[in-house]
Amino acid sequence: MTEEIAADLAKGVIPGSVVALCGELGAGKTVFARGFARGLGITETVSSPTFTLMQEYKVPGRERLRWFYHLDLYRIEDSKAAMVFGVDEYLSNPDAVLLVEWAERIEDILPSGTLRVEIFHAGENRRKVRISKIP
Repeated sequence: MTEEIAADLAKGVIPGSVVALCGELGAGKTVFARGFARGLGITETVSSPTFTLMQEYKVPGRERLRWFYHLDLYRIEDSKAAMVFGVDEYLSNPDAVLLVEWAERIEDILPSGTLRVEIFHAGENRRKVRISKIP
């Protein structure tokens, strides 16, 4: 169900959007990212970029939306450390959608209007998903 929610959300995003994924370890953030990519029409295998920090995928069939960037900040402490890796370049790309796992670590630099997706454990093999906008 988490993948389906993500795929539905992805169908409505516009170029330049940022999606902030928050949740504890094992909550389903990477599962959400996989569904989100599928909703954008991406057929490649989507895995967690924990060790590479970021994966980029070409978005097929969308005129203005060309790229999907999947960022995993598990190994990054805060926004200062993220800036060293050039995260700011991805936050402002008008041809892309950026999905950030562990986004709570850089909330102070996320742009206004960022979609915040919180994933909570709700029992064995069940999740609760809350979607809001960062003002």
